[in-house]
Amino acid sequence: MTVIIIGLVPALLLLSGSALLFFKTKTEPTLLQLLGTGCLMVVVIAHVCEAFGLFPWMGWGRPDSAGHYLDLVSAVIALTLFPVARAESAPATNDTAARNCYIGRGGSKPGA
Repeated sequence: MTVIIIGLVPALLLLSGSALLFFKTKTEPTLLQLLGTGCLMVVVIAHVCEAFGLFPWMGWGRPDSAGHYLDLVSAVIALTLFPVARAESAPATNDTAARNCYIGRGGSKPGA
């Protein structure tokens, strides 16, 4: 039970943070982040179902079963979308601002 809580709490925090960010900004990267964390929640819920024996027809824990592929595909999508979304929403470096800071000092950029 402790392992389930260890996986569920961070995933829920990540999902709620992503949802708040999406509803605040409504941009494409935040939508991708929300979808990625949603897929992460599917992975966590699949493991909860496996631990408690819910939906035994899904074949949790058996290779080549629906539960296995649901877990696998959700994990791959989550591990793809979330980092891509974070990279897309990261602020870009502004080279002109870096160059302008040297102009104010009365000289050129060091090493140039």
